[in-house]
Amino acid sequence: MTVEREHDTDLVRVITADHREVERLFRELESGQGTPEHRRALADHVIAELVRHSVAEEQFMYPAARKVLPGGDEVADHEIAEHAEAERVMKELEGLEPTDPRFDELLGELMREIRHHIEDEEEDLLPQLAARCSAEDLQELGRKVIAAKKVAPTRPHPAAPDRPPANLLLNPGTGLIDRLRDALSGRNR
Repeated sequence: MTVEREHDTDLVRVITADHREVERLFRELESGQGTPEHRRALADHVIAELVRHSVAEEQFMYPAARKVLPGGDEVADHEIAEHAEAERVMKELEGLEPTDPRFDELLGELMREIRHHIEDEEEDLLPQLAARCSAEDLQELGRKVIAAKKVAPTRPHPAAPDRPPANLLLNPGTGLIDRLRDALSGRNR
Protein backbone atom coordinates (compact mmCIF):
# COMPACT_ATOMS: atom_id res chain seq x y z
CA MET A 1 0.00 0.00 0.00
CA THR A 2 1.42 3.38 -0.94
CA VAL A 3 1.79 6.23 1.52
CA GLU A 4 -0.88 8.21 -0.36
CA ARG A 5 -3.25 5.25 -0.20
CA GLU A 6 -2.65 4.77 3.52
CA HIS A 7 -3.28 8.46 4.08
CA ASP A 8 -6.69 8.08 2.40
CA THR A 9 -7.83 5.67 5.13
CA ASP A 10 -7.31 8.20 7.92
CA LEU A 11 -10.59 8.37 9.90
CA VAL A 12 -10.90 12.13 9.50
CA ARG A 13 -10.45 11.90 5.71
CA VAL A 14 -12.88 8.98 5.41
CA ILE A 15 -15.60 10.73 7.40
CA THR A 16 -15.17 14.12 5.71
CA ALA A 17 -15.17 12.48 2.24
CA ASP A 18 -18.53 10.91 3.13
CA HIS A 19 -19.77 14.31 4.29
CA ARG A 20 -18.77 15.93 0.98
CA GLU A 21 -20.59 13.21 -0.98
CA VAL A 22 -23.77 13.69 1.05
CA GLU A 23 -23.56 17.45 0.56
CA ARG A 24 -23.17 16.91 -3.20
CA LEU A 25 -26.33 14.79 -3.22
CA PHE A 26 -28.16 17.41 -1.14
CA ARG A 27 -27.24 20.15 -3.64
CA GLU A 28 -28.53 18.00 -6.49
CA LEU A 29 -31.80 17.43 -4.64
CA GLU A 30 -32.08 21.14 -3.84
CA SER A 31 -31.67 22.04 -7.51
CA GLY A 32 -35.20 20.72 -8.06
CA GLN A 33 -34.17 19.36 -11.44
CA GLY A 34 -35.19 16.00 -12.74
CA THR A 35 -38.33 13.93 -12.77
CA PRO A 36 -40.09 12.87 -9.57
CA GLU A 37 -38.63 9.39 -10.15
CA HIS A 38 -35.11 10.84 -10.34
CA ARG A 39 -35.67 12.79 -7.10
CA ARG A 40 -36.94 9.60 -5.43
CA ALA A 41 -33.85 7.70 -6.62
CA LEU A 42 -31.60 10.50 -5.34
CA ALA A 43 -33.38 10.52 -1.98
CA ASP A 44 -33.01 6.73 -1.74
CA HIS A 45 -29.32 7.05 -2.58
CA VAL A 46 -28.71 9.72 0.06
CA ILE A 47 -30.65 7.68 2.64
CA ALA A 48 -28.51 4.60 1.89
CA GLU A 49 -25.32 6.65 2.17
CA LEU A 50 -26.40 8.26 5.44
CA VAL A 51 -27.46 4.96 7.00
CA ARG A 52 -24.21 3.22 6.06
CA HIS A 53 -22.16 6.19 7.31
CA SER A 54 -24.08 6.39 10.59
CA VAL A 55 -23.80 2.68 11.27
CA ALA A 56 -20.03 2.75 10.71
CA GLU A 57 -19.63 5.78 12.99
CA GLU A 58 -21.68 4.07 15.72
CA GLN A 59 -19.62 0.89 15.42
CA PHE A 60 -16.16 2.46 15.52
CA MET A 61 -15.87 6.25 15.76
CA TYR A 62 -18.15 6.83 18.73
CA PRO A 63 -16.65 4.01 20.80
CA ALA A 64 -13.23 5.59 20.13
CA ALA A 65 -14.60 8.96 21.27
CA ARG A 66 -15.92 7.35 24.47
CA LYS A 67 -12.49 5.88 25.11
CA VAL A 68 -10.16 8.80 24.36
CA LEU A 69 -12.09 12.05 24.84
CA PRO A 70 -12.81 13.78 28.12
CA GLY A 71 -16.59 13.64 28.35
CA GLY A 72 -16.52 11.12 25.51
CA ASP A 73 -19.67 9.36 26.69
CA GLU A 74 -21.67 12.58 26.49
CA VAL A 75 -20.21 13.44 23.08
CA ALA A 76 -21.03 9.99 21.67
CA ASP A 77 -24.51 9.96 23.23
CA HIS A 78 -25.25 13.37 21.65
CA GLU A 79 -24.10 12.19 18.21
CA ILE A 80 -26.12 8.97 18.49
CA ALA A 81 -29.22 10.96 19.49
CA GLU A 82 -28.78 13.09 16.36
CA HIS A 83 -28.49 9.91 14.29
CA ALA A 84 -31.71 8.58 15.84
CA GLU A 85 -33.63 11.73 14.93
CA ALA A 86 -32.29 11.72 11.37
CA GLU A 87 -33.16 8.04 11.05
CA ARG A 88 -36.74 8.77 12.13
CA VAL A 89 -37.01 11.41 9.38
CA MET A 90 -35.43 9.04 6.82
CA LYS A 91 -37.94 6.32 7.73
CA GLU A 92 -40.84 8.75 7.13
CA LEU A 93 -39.27 9.98 3.91
CA GLU A 94 -38.69 6.46 2.66
CA GLY A 95 -42.42 5.76 2.43
CA LEU A 96 -43.44 8.93 0.56
CA GLU A 97 -43.94 9.53 -3.12
CA PRO A 98 -41.79 12.41 -4.42
CA THR A 99 -44.97 14.25 -5.46
CA ASP A 100 -46.30 14.24 -1.89
CA PRO A 101 -45.88 17.72 -0.34
CA ARG A 102 -44.40 16.11 2.79
CA PHE A 103 -41.55 14.70 0.67
CA ASP A 104 -39.86 18.09 0.20
CA GLU A 105 -40.71 19.14 3.76
CA LEU A 106 -39.07 16.04 5.25
CA LEU A 107 -36.17 16.25 2.83
CA GLY A 108 -35.55 19.83 3.99
CA GLU A 109 -35.73 18.73 7.63
CA LEU A 110 -33.27 15.90 6.97
CA MET A 111 -30.84 18.23 5.21
CA ARG A 112 -30.92 20.75 8.07
CA GLU A 113 -30.33 18.02 10.67
CA ILE A 114 -27.52 16.37 8.73
CA ARG A 115 -25.79 19.67 7.94
CA HIS A 116 -25.87 20.56 11.63
CA HIS A 117 -24.50 17.12 12.49
CA ILE A 118 -21.71 17.42 9.91
CA GLU A 119 -20.75 20.84 11.24
CA ASP A 120 -20.59 19.49 14.82
CA GLU A 121 -18.42 16.56 13.79
CA GLU A 122 -16.06 18.54 11.59
CA GLU A 123 -15.61 21.47 13.96
CA ASP A 124 -15.49 19.57 17.25
CA LEU A 125 -15.42 15.77 17.29
CA LEU A 126 -13.03 15.02 14.43
CA PRO A 127 -10.39 17.58 15.51
CA GLN A 128 -10.53 16.20 19.05
CA LEU A 129 -10.09 12.64 17.83
CA ALA A 130 -7.24 13.72 15.54
CA ALA A 131 -5.51 15.37 18.51
CA ARG A 132 -5.94 12.41 20.88
CA CYS A 133 -5.45 9.39 18.63
CA SER A 134 -2.20 8.28 17.07
CA ALA A 135 -1.83 8.32 13.29
CA GLU A 136 -1.90 4.52 13.38
CA ASP A 137 -5.12 4.50 15.39
CA LEU A 138 -6.73 6.95 12.95
CA GLN A 139 -5.66 4.73 10.03
CA GLU A 140 -7.08 1.64 11.72
CA LEU A 141 -10.35 3.39 12.58
CA GLY A 142 -10.65 4.64 9.01
CA ARG A 143 -10.12 1.15 7.62
CA LYS A 144 -12.74 -0.23 10.01
CA VAL A 145 -15.26 2.44 8.98
CA ILE A 146 -14.66 1.68 5.28
CA ALA A 147 -15.13 -2.05 5.90
CA ALA A 148 -18.24 -1.52 8.04
CA LYS A 149 -19.90 0.56 5.33
CA LYS A 150 -19.55 -2.32 2.87
CA VAL A 151 -21.79 -4.59 4.97
CA ALA A 152 -23.95 -1.97 6.71
CA PRO A 153 -27.70 -1.62 6.28
CA THR A 154 -28.88 0.66 3.47
CA ARG A 155 -32.30 1.48 4.92
CA PRO A 156 -33.25 3.20 8.16
CA HIS A 157 -33.95 0.91 11.13
CA PRO A 158 -34.81 3.26 14.01
CA ALA A 159 -35.26 0.43 16.52
CA ALA A 160 -31.91 -1.24 15.74
CA PRO A 161 -29.17 -1.21 18.39
CA ASP A 162 -26.72 1.69 18.07
CA ARG A 163 -23.96 0.55 20.43
CA PRO A 164 -21.45 -2.28 20.53
CA PRO A 165 -21.59 -5.18 20.88
CA ALA A 166 -25.19 -5.56 19.64
CA ASN A 167 -24.74 -3.31 16.59
CA LEU A 168 -21.54 -5.12 15.60
CA LEU A 169 -23.40 -8.43 15.66
CA LEU A 170 -26.71 -7.43 14.07
CA ASN A 171 -25.87 -4.75 11.48
CA PRO A 172 -24.12 -7.04 8.95
CA GLY A 173 -27.16 -9.35 8.83
CA THR A 174 -29.53 -6.40 8.52
CA GLY A 175 -27.27 -5.00 5.79
CA LEU A 176 -27.46 -8.25 3.85
CA ILE A 177 -31.25 -8.24 4.02
CA ASP A 178 -31.35 -4.57 2.93
CA ARG A 179 -29.07 -5.24 -0.05
CA LEU A 180 -31.29 -8.17 -1.08
CA ARG A 181 -34.37 -5.92 -0.83
CA ASP A 182 -32.53 -3.24 -2.83
CA ALA A 183 -31.66 -5.74 -5.56
CA LEU A 184 -35.17 -7.16 -5.76
CA SER A 185 -36.82 -3.73 -5.82
CA GLY A 186 -34.31 -2.18 -8.23
CA ARG A 187 -33.38 0.44 -5.65
CA ASN A 188 -29.88 1.78 -6.26
CA ARG A 189 -27.44 2.09 -3.37
